[in-house]
Amino acid sequence: MAAPAAKASRTDSSRNDVSRIVIENCAIATVDANDTEYASGHVVVAGNRIESIGSGTAPADLTGVVRRIDGTGHLVTPGLINTHHHFYQWITRGLATDHNLFDWLTALYPTWARIDEQMVTAAARGSLAMMVRGGVTTAMDHHYVFPRGSGDLSSAIIGAAKNMGVRFTLARGSMDRGESDGGLPPDFAIETTEGALAATEATVDQHHDASFDSMTQVAVAPCSPFSVSTELMRQGAELARRKGVRLHTHGSETVEEEKFCHELFGMGPTDYFESTGWLGSDVWMAHCVHMNDSDIAAFARTGTGVAHCPSSNARLAAGIARVPDLLRAGVPVGLGVDGTASNESGELHTELRNALLINRLSAEHRERALNARQALRLGTYGGAQVLGRAAEIGSLEAGKLADLVMWRIDGLGHSTIADPVTAIVFGAAAPVTLSLINGEPVVEDNHLTTVDEEAIARSARDEAQRLARVAAQPR
Repeated sequence: MAAPAAKASRTDSSRNDVSRIVIENCAIATVDANDTEYASGHVVVAGNRIESIGSGTAPADLTGVVRRIDGTGHLVTPGLINTHHHFYQWITRGLATDHNLFDWLTALYPTWARIDEQMVTAAARGSLAMMVRGGVTTAMDHHYVFPRGSGDLSSAIIGAAKNMGVRFTLARGSMDRGESDGGLPPDFAIETTEGALAATEATVDQHHDASFDSMTQVAVAPCSPFSVSTELMRQGAELARRKGVRLHTHGSETVEEEKFCHELFGMGPTDYFESTGWLGSDVWMAHCVHMNDSDIAAFARTGTGVAHCPSSNARLAAGIARVPDLLRAGVPVGLGVDGTASNESGELHTELRNALLINRLSAEHRERALNARQALRLGTYGGAQVLGRAAEIGSLEAGKLADLVMWRIDGLGHSTIADPVTAIVFGAAAPVTLSLINGEPVVEDNHLTTVDEEAIARSARDEAQRLARVAAQPR
């Protein structure tokens, strides 16, 4: 990678009273607006901010350096940003493995409707641990299953993220259209419209932090057109805009969904979303696989974002999203793991590779669909755009929050790939030597520092087994 001629960027208000971490002698992909890269450079972290970044070694006059890291053999990138997930599914992995979306949901809803707070906590910790160990620094969870008497599930999920030190967005989901109203989920798995709206507003009031360095944010997130009433969609959009938070839902995931929308609403998913106030720069949708040119133009015109989930789309045979066309039109696109009942690995760094490879299978774009740097951008800056936090995270720039990852690329899996970005995208999943979130180390030498991985694994296994026993009992 060739370093630009420009000198290192630095904040104008460098302070002498903060602790600094210095990383030197590493390749750097900043993913800034110019895709600036350094073949051998440095990053200086002061407190929870990136203070300077550039070629060569760090400035010699630094004070308060508490740690100096030799990054030889590593690539430093922004932390990965996950834009779509369902944490609770960590304890129902490996089920209904040969189903399409609607059949898969029908098979699993009866089990999901039996979750409780203890199960959700264990599942959230497992989902987060797997992602964070693989370079995720900002996570999100779209949780929409709230069985009666199951406890405070939103607080449990947020608590798991806080405990691990992860920057986090909870998309407080909801379902109020059951089978008796023509929806997909069983009636016992849904909330009332009024109850869902009230609980969502309470979650925003209790947990949402809109500050620049916020660690917890909340979005309004009715589940999908086939599980939510039109009234909940409309009032959900009004609630989000009254509270100044973002909106999230599933959209255009399968041909069955498109048929459902035409039969129930007399229009396709995108037109339906627009009719309910669900297109806009404060909205992002998961999947968006089956979109025509008009749909893409509507997303581009309104600034509506997309969470691309390549592995889940393949697992459920949903199809290949038109990511190159979305990007060309100017639609913000990030990457998502999706729930681990449809992406059992639960890792986002593998989605960089899968996004690139799967999109090259499209008949129109083939080998020109995506390249390595576009894939990295999807997983970093694109995700920040989708979550509405591009001014704070998603690229390595002076003044931004210190969320970054050091990938080891001189080991067996990568040492013969000359280009570092190609190495981490095309190659095997690269080990994480260090991951900082808000300037704090959360991964060291491929292990989590804030939690006990083995304890999380045991707890998740126990809760998965308990859920299986509970689900086998008659209601």
